[in-house]
Amino acid sequence: MLERTSRFLTAFHPKRVPHRFADVIIIGGGLAGLRAALAVPESQSVLVITKGGLRQSNSNYAQGGIAGVLDPEDRFEDHIADTLKAGGNLCDPSVVEFVVREAPARINELIEWGTNFDQVAGGLALGREGGHSHHRIVHALGDATGKEVMRAVIDRTLARPNVDVWEHAFTLDLLTHEGRCRGALVWSEESGQTLVWGKQTILCTGGTGQIYRETTNPEVATGDGLAIAYRAGAELRDMEFMQFHPTVLYIAGSSRSLITEAMRGEGARLVDRNGHRFMPEYDERAELAPRDVVSRAIVTQMERTRHPNVYLDLTHLDPTMVRGRFPGIAATCAEFALDITQDWIPVRPGAHYMIGGVTVDLEGRTTLPGLWGAGECTSSGLHGANRLASNSLLEGLVFGAYAGEAASRAAADMPDDFRAVPLSNAEVDNGVELLDLADIRNSLKSVVWRGAGVRRSSESLVEAAENVDRWCEYVLARQFAHVHGWELQNMLTVARIVIEAATLREETRGVHYRTDFPATDDVHWQRRIAFRRAER
Repeated sequence: MLERTSRFLTAFHPKRVPHRFADVIIIGGGLAGLRAALAVPESQSVLVITKGGLRQSNSNYAQGGIAGVLDPEDRFEDHIADTLKAGGNLCDPSVVEFVVREAPARINELIEWGTNFDQVAGGLALGREGGHSHHRIVHALGDATGKEVMRAVIDRTLARPNVDVWEHAFTLDLLTHEGRCRGALVWSEESGQTLVWGKQTILCTGGTGQIYRETTNPEVATGDGLAIAYRAGAELRDMEFMQFHPTVLYIAGSSRSLITEAMRGEGARLVDRNGHRFMPEYDERAELAPRDVVSRAIVTQMERTRHPNVYLDLTHLDPTMVRGRFPGIAATCAEFALDITQDWIPVRPGAHYMIGGVTVDLEGRTTLPGLWGAGECTSSGLHGANRLASNSLLEGLVFGAYAGEAASRAAADMPDDFRAVPLSNAEVDNGVELLDLADIRNSLKSVVWRGAGVRRSSESLVEAAENVDRWCEYVLARQFAHVHGWELQNMLTVARIVIEAATLREETRGVHYRTDFPATDDVHWQRRIAFRRAER
């Protein structure tokens, strides 16, 4: 189905639109993108293009923190072992060791740049989350680490004279010529279409949680980077591995706010509607089991009790500690008349982190020359089949730095007289029938949640594929003139790949749980599933 789609989302012609040139183009303004920008020397021009505002990325909403070996009693070997264990025997061990050993330096770098991590007497306050054997999570503002980290990194980025930032600019597609990425076609309300040409391009577009009905991701997380990379011919892999966060605030009328795993690290218990603490029955690590284990246990307990959610119980903990450690969550819950020191917090799983993405090596190099990647939109091999808590911001920092450095070196080796290349895309006849895009989008999110959610089966995946194929048939061939249409096309593209990958992997591994193949099959499936769009 996807092979019949157009190479570009919309029509364009180089003689009818303005052009912009930069040494390095960075698509995405989250932590990975800005860290990449900061790695480029001031002698080179950088253009950061972000779909929303700089503070609308998943990075900004991260609550828990950044994992790193900072305690003298902790060891790199322990962090590595925890990551490998959580990853379901699918991590790349060399990547895991590389990232874990980089962590202390990257965290200290943030501190030097003005990030105010929470302190205790004698140094940094270190939290513990599911799957970790030690307290090694640095956090800020209690439960708003991403907000504080992004504040410091944004301030530093905006102070760089060689970095320009385009906010509220939608990247429609990557520009390719003679097998190389040459830049991107970008649209904004203010300027319309612009052809942006770069010596090197770095993709840092974040996640794709919006293809699911229940998600912690902001509205902008529609998988655009994965879709544009796929259309450009880059390889995607591990797309069956969407991590579901076990504890998402579940209140009718509220957004699906993340309830950080750090709450369970501080002693919060999961109870069902009857007040029964159920996690010890599912795993000896109880509430501190990895996210895939806790998510499946919650879904099972919801079915057993015939209730739409379970609850986080903090009522046995010191109220002063709870309010001081989790001020953001306390404020959010208070809007719905919930006191987190006295009331249970209703929660259920939601799509949280896309483990799969554009295939990259240790320097962030993709399979498409001229294109690099970092952060959630990539598949680096760090997370395997299940991401260990608080390794995501760490990955963005490490790969953002290395991708920025490698792309800048590659750009320096290219001549300065690089020019636009003759690329264009003709208009197509869209017909006259109007589509209710909001209805299709809502239907897509529900279908993917049912068919490729916490639990999957051949039956549910076939049904999901049939529905998505039907929508792809009449949506992907059109050329829209607005973001809502382009986002839907990207969501359909990514959702179809997720469904296909989940269908192919006939086993259970990490976050991928097949009810019809409940066992892990290392003989046949200790390998990765990759996708690349065929040339037309």
